[in-house]
Amino acid sequence: MIIVMKPNAQEEQIQKISNLLSSLDLGVHISKGQERTIIGVIGDKRKLRNVPLELMPGVDKLVPIVESYKLSGKTFKPDETVIKTGGISIGGTSFVVMAGPCAVESEEQIFKAAGIVKQSGANILRGGTFKPRTSPYSFQGLEEKGLKYLERAGKEYGLLTITEVTSEKAVETAYDYVDFFQVGARNAQNFQLLREVGRAKKPVVYKRGPSMTIEEWLNAAEYIMSEGNYSVILCERGIRTFENATRYTLDLSAVPMVKSLSHLPVIVDPSHAVGRANLVSPMALASLAAGADGIIVEVHPSPIDALSDAAQQLDPVQFSELMQKIKAVVGVVGKTLKEDQWKA
Repeated sequence: MIIVMKPNAQEEQIQKISNLLSSLDLGVHISKGQERTIIGVIGDKRKLRNVPLELMPGVDKLVPIVESYKLSGKTFKPDETVIKTGGISIGGTSFVVMAGPCAVESEEQIFKAAGIVKQSGANILRGGTFKPRTSPYSFQGLEEKGLKYLERAGKEYGLLTITEVTSEKAVETAYDYVDFFQVGARNAQNFQLLREVGRAKKPVVYKRGPSMTIEEWLNAAEYIMSEGNYSVILCERGIRTFENATRYTLDLSAVPMVKSLSHLPVIVDPSHAVGRANLVSPMALASLAAGADGIIVEVHPSPIDALSDAAQQLDPVQFSELMQKIKAVVGVVGKTLKEDQWKA
């Protein structure tokens, strides 16, 4: 349920209702819009059975939430969420580019990648340090050593950093090294991990699982937000269909659909969706046209030598060309990619 306050509601009236709800062990989320304040109530509404909330000073009306996803839904928060960290804005009119190799393989490799990312004008350096792989014999990542390399490279080139976390231990290890967490598709419904990144209170890019419906995706995001972390960025990265010409089927219709249902920023990962470098750029540009708030793409100094996902990683020339195209058309769809955003 949400409590819609009157446009002229006083701060004391809002606080009185918040204190009442807290005293009943109900979760409270206050969203202050341009015209009025909305108080979201989380928990067992039966506790309010004998509480005349609609009669309390400052209250305009009570609105039930019919969607199972409450914190991520627009009924709960009608205004778009813009996540700001380290001088970067994600959401609203900003278009963010996260780029870097699938995995941090060495200090030299990630520093070269960071230079490519910075020179081309991307905003955030990505690099996998904990690598869940299909085969236990494949490269599993450098873990904390890789995190140290990623942190140094980010600081050297003035880039924020993001890495995937795969367990409670990974969250704890990575916390002091990176600016963003990523929850990958393999862990999209690992609810224990989602709660853990929620408690960590660090901005998180949360990828859709390959077999998840949009409703399941938004419901799973609730696990992060229910722990008090509202800095969630949803990431479409392809779903499993009968088509096998590409790695997955990139569901670009999910971008405007989710934006009609949720206030959270939505970005797209074309690299993992298509699995082929020559298709990444067209799908990245299509993501921009579909209304995405950004992209996350894989870029490697020498893809042929990559230890994982070599076929889908862009080389420096391909990435530079992609960024030039983005800069040429970003304004057409009402987004901005400002150089002052590239500085952490």
